[in-house]
Parts: sequence; C-alpha cells; structure tokens
Amino acid sequence: MKSGWATAVLVAGPATAPRVVDRRRIALSDPRVPETTQPYHAGFGAERTDARAIRRLTGIVGRCAARSMTSLIRAYRAMGFRPGRIALVVGSTIDPSAIANPHIRAHAHEGRLFRMVLDAAAVRHRLRSSVVLERELYAVAARALRRSLRRLQREATELGEAVGRPWRADDKAAAVAAWMLLARPRI
Repeated sequence: MKSGWATAVLVAGPATAPRVVDRRRIALSDPRVPETTQPYHAGFGAERTDARAIRRLTGIVGRCAARSMTSLIRAYRAMGFRPGRIALVVGSTIDPSAIANPHIRAHAHEGRLFRMVLDAAAVRHRLRSSVVLERELYAVAARALRRSLRRLQREATELGEAVGRPWRADDKAAAVAAWMLLARPRI
C-alpha cells in the first residue's frame, strides 16, 4: 500500500510452484479530489487539523477502496478464481498518537487509514486479511516458505516473468506476501 493506491497481485498454484496470475494497481483515493492521496496532510510538512475536512476526505478514501476491492474481486471471479485471503504489506503499524512530529504523524495516520479501509473492504467480501511489515516481509517469508533469503529474492524476481515488465519492488512484495498465504494460510 502507498498513499492513495495499492498493488494487487493474485498468486495461484501450490506453494511449491506458485504463479502470478494477475498484477494491477488499485485506487484508494479519488483522482478528482487530489487531497485524498494524503488526507492528513495540509501542505508540505504540515498536518491537517480540520476534523470536518479529515472526515470528508477519509470517507472518500473508504468509498474508493470499497469500489476498487469490489472491482478486483469481480475481475478475479470472472477469471475463475475465488480469493479467500489477502495480505496487506504495510510500512508501519505504529499508533499515530505516539508520534510527536506532526508531519510524521500525518504519514502514520494515512498508513493506518489505507490499511483499515482495505481491511474493511476485504471483510465485506468475506476475505480474511493478514498484515505484514514491509521491512520484515522477506525474513518472515523466507522462514514461512523454508528458503534462504537470497533464493527467495531470486524467486520473487522470477515470479514477475509471467506478467512482464515493469516488475517493481511493490509487485514483488505483494507477490511474496500472497505466496506466503498459499504456504501458510494462517499467517
């Protein structure tokens, strides 16, 4: 997840031979309302404090995430897949109220917001979600998939061959997180 968007990667097959079936970017914000990409920011380096504006912007974000998840699930079902789990790769799970710096606190609020709206959208589609920290993803996945870190990184790159370029770090992270759910559905 990033500010205003997320990478969705559908991985299928057994955990011993996963394959990427689909990769796409989904909207979590409204391009007609640019402030929805960073609803807790009030300009560069400043935190938005207007509670009414925050409610309006976060409401739009929630509706965008719900629409995007519905569209994604419909597309996957049309392809013959019935996802049951999603993994949310996040930058942080820190409580924003624990952060003194207003600019960093705004980022933490946004990270929590995008995680929560995706989780709520998943619940509406009867999908269970797991959260994994981006900085811990490869170490956790290497243990779950019983691979060395180097081998996992190589295989994460190879997974992208099915969908072609670009195959960025966000794509790899989403694919590895989905792969973990194939191997360990309870992560």
